[in-house]
Amino acid sequence: MSLNKKITIPLTILTLAVVTVSWLYKGGKLSKEFGWFKKDGHTHQEQSATPLYTCPMHPFIIKDKPGTCPICGMELIKKLNDAQNAVVQTPEQKQQAHKLGQIALSATQRIMANVATVEAKQENLSKEISAVGSIQIDQTRQAKVTAWIAGRLDKLNVAAVGAQVTKDRPVAEVYSPELVASQQEYLLALKSREQLKSSSLPAISQNGEGLVASARQRLMLYGVKESQIAELEKAGKPNIRLPIYTPLSGIVIEKMVQQGQYVNVGDVLFTIADLSRVWVELDLYDNEITAVHVGQAVEIRPSAEPVKPIMGRVNFIYPFHDPKTHTVKVRVEIPNRNLMFRPDMFVSATIKTPLPRGIVLPVTAVLDTGKRQVVWVEAQPGVFEPRDVQAGERMGDRVQIISGIKPGEKVAVSGAYLIDSESQLRGGGVQDHSQHTGGAKPEAKGQTAPAQDGHEGHTVPPQPAKPAKKPLNMDDMKM
Repeated sequence: MSLNKKITIPLTILTLAVVTVSWLYKGGKLSKEFGWFKKDGHTHQEQSATPLYTCPMHPFIIKDKPGTCPICGMELIKKLNDAQNAVVQTPEQKQQAHKLGQIALSATQRIMANVATVEAKQENLSKEISAVGSIQIDQTRQAKVTAWIAGRLDKLNVAAVGAQVTKDRPVAEVYSPELVASQQEYLLALKSREQLKSSSLPAISQNGEGLVASARQRLMLYGVKESQIAELEKAGKPNIRLPIYTPLSGIVIEKMVQQGQYVNVGDVLFTIADLSRVWVELDLYDNEITAVHVGQAVEIRPSAEPVKPIMGRVNFIYPFHDPKTHTVKVRVEIPNRNLMFRPDMFVSATIKTPLPRGIVLPVTAVLDTGKRQVVWVEAQPGVFEPRDVQAGERMGDRVQIISGIKPGEKVAVSGAYLIDSESQLRGGGVQDHSQHTGGAKPEAKGQTAPAQDGHEGHTVPPQPAKPAKKPLNMDDMKM
């Protein structure tokens, strides 16, 4: 008897407790007083307005504040409820979207695929051509100092290569017996002219002028300047040493003689170059030379020194092609302040060519299948459709779109590959499978097979088509 009481009393109390809890649950009292359950069967945590955060790779990780995933270390993203996660579409809309190749993504799927869109806008884009080259001496600012008369170099005012010379100062002095004789002849012609002036015969007086002009011309052919002839007339005696001047101011880049050396007529003494302006010879490939024209602006930077770029302009395109490197040389003239650019120095250059105004998108927005170039356009919120485009020039991380997109349309710039993967799973996509359609066997279409072994061809009945595999559906993928 006592044993039955020990079993019956606890069992009765447990039954009463279960009945009470069931009655309170149906009446919603626990939901109001304790917040444990609700009539729709969801937890209070799911219906709370407080944002929750989860891991894209591990959806079961849920936290009430942002942070990192304790498993993979990724940044937690905001968890969306069912109302925010749903993309509402009627069955007719879903069928029509499937025919058009459109893909509907929920908010969670967009976050998981990292899908981001930008609005297509028209922009001005410039094509940048990068090239390398070397500094060369401006050939129009280069000259050689030569001997106009045979003689001995008694004095050299240039000690070594690299010396700075000017037009007003002589670079050497030469002694020549022929030059001395010519000077004496000129002085005698001057005296004869004075004596013959008083003659009453015009022929004799004109003969004196002719002697002076002939002697003067001979001195000028020996390289004597007008100022030196004037000094000779003033001094009245010949100058033993004739100063030699350079035709331009610059730097001596070659020195071929030494002091005391005998030279002949036409021997080169020095090579002078004016380096205040220099040439830059750039090597451009065949597909780049068509975009370059004379007068185009170019930025030049020394390869060894990180300085501010120097602006120059293309002044000549060489009509030669290098068959070894398949390049064409382009000449740019630039100022050389403080002699920063030295001959044979390597430089890098950037040539900017403006392109026609058009739509510009990030490179990541364009999917190139080899035969087609496709972008995914957001036709309506959460619904993407493929669009064939024609891409133009690519500048860095941006590409010009020639046709296929209108200004104002939203284009997926990230996650486009995952959108296309989802389309492939649903039977669409932008991949080109034309290579798999050829070579169908005639038996599969009920056609007449060719005759073999002398027998006539016979008609093969068409084989029943295998049921298509049901594509994977990701609409129910919810966090």
